[in-house]
Amino acid sequence: MIDTLKQHLAEVEAFSSTSKDEIEAFRIKYLGKKGLLNSFFAEFKNVPNGQKKEFGQAINQLKTSANEKVNTLKQAVENQSETQGKYGDLTRPGEPIEIGARHPISIVKNRIINIFSRIGFNVSEGPEIEDDWHNFTALNLPEYHPARDMQDTFFIQTDPDILLRTHTSSVQVRYMENNRPPIRTISPGRVYRNEAISARSHCFFHQVEGLYVDKDVSFADLKQTLQYFTSEMFGKSKIRLRPSYFPFTEPSAEVDVYWGLETETDYKMTKGTGWLEIMGCGMVDPNVLQNCGIDPEVYSGFAFGMGIDRIALLLHQIPDIRLLSENDIRFLDQFKSSL
Repeated sequence: MIDTLKQHLAEVEAFSSTSKDEIEAFRIKYLGKKGLLNSFFAEFKNVPNGQKKEFGQAINQLKTSANEKVNTLKQAVENQSETQGKYGDLTRPGEPIEIGARHPISIVKNRIINIFSRIGFNVSEGPEIEDDWHNFTALNLPEYHPARDMQDTFFIQTDPDILLRTHTSSVQVRYMENNRPPIRTISPGRVYRNEAISARSHCFFHQVEGLYVDKDVSFADLKQTLQYFTSEMFGKSKIRLRPSYFPFTEPSAEVDVYWGLETETDYKMTKGTGWLEIMGCGMVDPNVLQNCGIDPEVYSGFAFGMGIDRIALLLHQIPDIRLLSENDIRFLDQFKSSL
């Protein structure tokens, strides 16, 4: 009987498996309710008294070895399962990296910057929280000027001289104060106006304004620059300039591009005329140059400004301006392929 126990002890020590089913069968064979160990313990009463001590020690050793073997193999299988759960199949190809999408505002802004950079315009930026001088007074809009009502302004309650800029023309003022002509710069950025939020307007939006100041700058230079821009941006070279009014330019004009009437959408966008307004422009008022420390007797210049949001709505056929600021992933994912 002792020899049989020793044979089983050798079998236990030699056993190895990575299968949960095989390990469980091994456990039941030796440690189960009807397992071999219980059978050996039942035979203990039939063992001669002289062999009981040796027989008892052999049974205990077999039980201990069987328990340790089962626990060791189970732990090894669990560790392997955790590793596979954490890292998966290491031979499989890696998961594809999710590609982000550019915001339509960024797409349009980058296109505008790229177009004007080709003809020597640099990019200038300024603070969104501005003072009255840079936002209004220096731009030929002194206090109580009726044209200030054209831009419903967010003023800072604790200081009526501080406000959220209503246009990026304030950046042009700062640039002219710190740089001498020739000046050729565009100023993209976010602006704020106290307007009702709807599908076509918002209380904050994005503008890009351009400025060119040098000797002998004429309205013809302005027209050629804008014609180049519309041709590059929209693929449309036919433009018209309608007389308008802006306090900081004289003469001033609204710029229309001939969009055409080829589709039903064209009719809707242009209200059946084929013409689409895209920006305002004009020759820089001499008072503005003088306020910025530039001699208007020596230098002249032109300026223009357009809404980035409006162009984004136009190019991408977006029906509601509010979509541009709601960060809806379903909307933004549509621009993954855009540059």
